[in-house]
Parts: sequence; C-alpha cells; structure tokens
Amino acid sequence: MKKLKLLFLFILVVLFHSASANDTTIFNNENIIQSIGKDIQILSDETNTLTFDDVFNSKDFKLSTENVPNLGISKSTHWVRFSIKNELKNRRLLLQLQYPIIDEIEFYKPTADHQYEKIISGELVPFENREINNQNFLYYLDIPEGETHTYYFKLRSGEQIQVPLLIGAQKPIFEDLIQKDLVFGLYIGIILVMAIYNLFVYFSVRDRSYLYYVAYIVFVGLTQAVLQGYGFKYLWPNSTWLVLQSTFLVPVFNGWTAIAFVKHFLNTKENYKTGDRILNIIFFFYTICFFLSIANQFYIAQNLVQLTALTGSLLTIYVAYRIGKQGYRPAYYFLVAWTIFLLSVVIFVLKNFNILPYNDMTFYSLQVGSALEVTLLSFALANKINIYRKEKEESQLEALRVSQENERIIREQNVMLEVKVEERTRALNQSNLDLNLALTDLKNAQTQLVDAEKMASLGQLTAGIAHEINNPINFVSSNIKPLRRDIEDIQELIAKYEELVDKHSLSEQFGEVAKLKKELDYDYLKHEIDVLLKGMADGAGRTVEIVKGLKSFSRLDESDLKYANVNEGIDSTLIILSSTFRGKINMVKELGQIPEIECYAGKLNQVFMNIINNAAQAVLAIHSNDDDGKVIIRTQNNGDTISIHIIDNGTGMSEEVRSKIFDPFFTTKKAGEGTGLGLSIVYSIIELHKGSIEVKSTLGVGTEFIITLPLNQ
Repeated sequence: MKKLKLLFLFILVVLFHSASANDTTIFNNENIIQSIGKDIQILSDETNTLTFDDVFNSKDFKLSTENVPNLGISKSTHWVRFSIKNELKNRRLLLQLQYPIIDEIEFYKPTADHQYEKIISGELVPFENREINNQNFLYYLDIPEGETHTYYFKLRSGEQIQVPLLIGAQKPIFEDLIQKDLVFGLYIGIILVMAIYNLFVYFSVRDRSYLYYVAYIVFVGLTQAVLQGYGFKYLWPNSTWLVLQSTFLVPVFNGWTAIAFVKHFLNTKENYKTGDRILNIIFFFYTICFFLSIANQFYIAQNLVQLTALTGSLLTIYVAYRIGKQGYRPAYYFLVAWTIFLLSVVIFVLKNFNILPYNDMTFYSLQVGSALEVTLLSFALANKINIYRKEKEESQLEALRVSQENERIIREQNVMLEVKVEERTRALNQSNLDLNLALTDLKNAQTQLVDAEKMASLGQLTAGIAHEINNPINFVSSNIKPLRRDIEDIQELIAKYEELVDKHSLSEQFGEVAKLKKELDYDYLKHEIDVLLKGMADGAGRTVEIVKGLKSFSRLDESDLKYANVNEGIDSTLIILSSTFRGKINMVKELGQIPEIECYAGKLNQVFMNIINNAAQAVLAIHSNDDDGKVIIRTQNNGDTISIHIIDNGTGMSEEVRSKIFDPFFTTKKAGEGTGLGLSIVYSIIELHKGSIEVKSTLGVGTEFIITLPLNQ
C-alpha cells in the first residue's frame, strides 16, 4: 500500500514538473555544462524536523531566481528540488554540486521501481565513501531519452551554503574539473615558490619579517585549499573533525600570521602606536573566532570570521596609509599589494552575503588576489632589503665623516688637553690628600661607633647580669630574717627544756612546754626552716648557674679558634637575655644533636645575642598585650655544616628594609636607640667563620634568620 502511495505521488510530481516549463531543466546538448540554478525549488525547514515524505508532499517550495542560489549562514535545514528532462540518447549524465564545504548532504534520486534512493555525503562523511573521487560532490544520473526525473537535496551546514548545480555529460564535466585542478595546482605552485624563496631569504638576512611572511603565505594557500575542498581530499580525508574545524581555524591562523607580518613589516610599534593597538584588537577578534570554533559554535564563528576578515583588511589599509604618510617607503608597496588582496576579500565576502553573484570571477577572486598579493609583497620585502642596504651605506659614510671630523678635533684639542690634564693632575693630587684625611676621619668615626655598639652590648649584658643575680640574692636576703626568727623560737623552746632540770613538778612543766610548742607552731617552724633553707640553696645554685653562663657567653679564655658546642652558646645567651622576655615571649628551643665546630665561640655568642634580642624586640612590638609572641631557636646537623634557625612572629620587614639590614649604620630604630652596626657586625662575624646568613621575612608575619656554619675552618 505504501509503495502504491509513493508511486502515485511520484507520478503526480512528474506530471507537475512536465507541465511547468519554468522549473524543469531540459538537457539537449552533451557538449556543454548546463547550470540549473534558476530551475530549482527551495524549501527551508527552520524546525529541522521534516522528513523526506513531508518534503515530498510539501507545496511550500519556492522557485529560485538566481543561477547560484545563496542560502546564507543558517541553522535551518534546506531542501532543494529540481527536475531534469533528457532529450539525448545518452542517458548517463553527471550532476555536480560545485560547493565542497557543506557539512551534511543527502541526495535523493528515483530508482527503476519508482522509489527514491538516498546517498549520504558531505564533510561529515569520510572522503573515501564518495561515489566519485573529487573535491566537489558528483552524482551519476540515469535518465532515459525523453523522460523527466525529479531529484532532491537535503543540505545542512554551519558555514555559508551556496548551491551551484551543474548538469552535463561525463566528458565535458571531467575536462572542466581537470582544468580547475590545473588552475589550483598553478596557484599552489606560486604559493610554494614564494614561501620557499622567502624562507631562504630569511636564513640569509635573519629578518623576522620574512619568517612571518612565509607563515602567512602558507596559511593563505591552505585557506584556499580548504575552501575548495582540496584540504579534505589530500590532507585529512579520514578526519571529519579536522575538515569541519579547518573551515574556521585555517582562516583564523591566516589572520594571526597576517597581523604578525603586518606589525613587523610596517614596524607599527614605533611608526604608529595607535595602528599597533588596532591590529592587536583584530588579533583579539580572531582569537574569539578560534575559541568559538573549538566550542563548535559554527554559526557565530562563520559570521564573525568573515566580518573580522573584511574589517581587518580595511583597517590594515588605513594603518599602512598612515605609516606611509610619515615617509616610510615600504608602506606604499604594502599598500598596493594589500589593496589588491582587499578587493579580492571584498568580492569573496560580498559573494557570500549574496550581494555579488556566484561565478568564476567571484569564486576565484581570493586565489587571484592572494597570488598577486604574495608576489607584490615579495617585491616589497626585497625593496626593504635595498632600503636597509642604502641606509647601511649612508650610515657608514656618515660614520666615516664623523670619524674624520673627530680626528681633526682630537688633534686640535690635544694641546689644550695636555694643559688641562696637568691642571687636573694637581687638582686630583689635592683631592687625594683631602680624601685621605676624610678616610682617616671616617675610620676613626667607624671605630668609635663599633666601640659604642660594643659598649651598648656590654651595657645590656651588665643589666642582664645585674637583674639575674639580683633575683637569687633576694632569695637569700629575704629568707635570712624569717630564718633567724624561727631559730630564736626553737632556741626559746630548747631553753624551756633546759629549765626542766631544776624543776620538781615535771608534769606541770611538760604542760608549759607543750603549751609553748603549740603557741610557736613547732611543726610549721620545722617545715618553714626546710623551705627557707631550700630557697637559699636554690638562690645560691642560680647564682652559680648565672656565673657559669656568663663565663660561657663571654668566652674570655677562648679568643682563638677552638672547638665549641653551639647549643651551649645559645643556652648561655638565653640566660643573659632572659630578663628581656621572661613572662612576655614564648621561647621555644628545638636544639638538635649537632657536633662541636671550630669557631670563635665568644664572637658567635655575640651573633646569637644580637639576632635573638632583635627578634624579641620585634615580637614585643606587636604581641606586648597577649601571649601569642613566640621566638623559635632551632639547630640541625647538615653533614659538613650546621644551621641555626631563629624564627619570630614579630613585625617582619619589607623587601626594601630586608635588603639593607646588613649595611653599616642602617637602622629602623629611633635616633639614640641604636647605632645600626649590630647586624653589620653579625655579618662580619659570619663571614669570618666562612659561613652564610639568609633572611626570610614577611611584613606583619615575622622573620627567619638562617645561619649556616662549616664544621671546620
């Protein structure tokens, strides 16, 4: 039943097209290739849902009025219907869709049993699946003499869709295709010759303009290969993804390389900065096209890439014109070549927007224009070399003239110079005497400042010792008076016992003794005496410890190189400085197992004292009212060296301050609070030990000093 229905519909269509002379192509000359553009009917399916049966029965087809219908850039599906009447005995004809960049094509042709055969093609189908091996879409038609057959195309693409349909016998169509292949081969030959020639020139002159130009030429040729289907046929026949993306990506790369060449050739950064920014904006829009293509936004990308190409070409003409007006000669050569290319771009784009008709002139405009452009630009680059050569010769002549003039001036001035040199020598000798005196004064001042720094350290040391020794002495002095009182009470109690010898009433006397023991709180007296004696012993022990620490810190008996334990020096330094931070700063010691090192122990203790004291002051500056202040002292063994890390969470330093802290006389303290020599002396002592010191600091976070010392000197 379904077959009968289709047969009936087929007969109706044949009768309809036979009765209408306006939409039926009559083919009666096998020596020509006949365009059937004005005989086709077009139906646009904006919903993309119509089936072949729907289209077959549709009455919404509209007759084309153009030789090459332009369907534009659209998301819709387009159906094309046409009828061909063959009046020749040769029933074997060829239909050619001469537009190779359509994504999806379904061709429906009638069969002998009055059904329709569907042939799927387009850029979404691998090239090897085509019935005829050609970049265009070719289909064999079998129309007996005197009969009329109706055919359908279903077209859908993310790019521009044009429908140049041609009908003819096999021989003239294949001859035409061979001729077009020869034309394109000639074009590609020109492109390759220009590219190879300019590449060799680049290796000779090392001017990057040639390298950019070679890249530009290659992408110009590749763009034409893609637009005419040769890219799909020869470069990526099995990659449908590449053939889809190349339609957008190759023109984008063409635009990028063109902009790079123009900027370098015209030297826009120096000759016309506004023009350089304009070209950067064009480059940016090409970049947007690139990402749109990668994201498969073909409809937007196609419109944007064509608008960018047209606008960019016009703006490039303007930039070259402005630079040419400034007297830059290569700009005029570029202007002529680019204007020719611009005209070809305008013709091609206007053809795509259906303003100009589709014909050989508009179709091949880009090939002709780009071939002329690359040839003329090669001449422009050659002229640029001539300009460079001429400028070089002129500069050499100018340099020779200047050299001769300088030689004359030198001869004239030699006599004057000898007199001036003698005068200058006397003045320099006097200046040397003055500088020597100033240097002597400076050395004396430096010595005084170093002595002042040492006196400041000594004063700090003395204050620390006085404070630390005062505490244990207070233990002893404050415990003497209550101890004396407790001993007097015990003596009184003993005297009571002695009175028992002369008394007869022992029970009464023992009662008095017991009463006295209770009044004196004898048990508490014994406990208090133990506590007082222990306090005095602790005070004496701490005094011994402080004296020992003082001796270890000062190292008065070790002015020469000796082996010493750095951990002991750090402990002694902390004892001396404890009055500075006790109860105010959390002092964390992480002293590792390190060997003794060969050093000047007393000088190293001065290093530790200066850095730890600075760390304590930095911590107290922001943590004086809380318990978060912390200084960490860590030592570790690194094999041939040891390292000492002194870390605080104090004020920290800016990069500018950090770079100057070891400079003599540099200080961030207020006037009178420091000489600015503390860390300078530290740096000198570390250098004396052939070590290194590194500072890491972040403003408002804290500071870390890392001292590295060798085991042996």
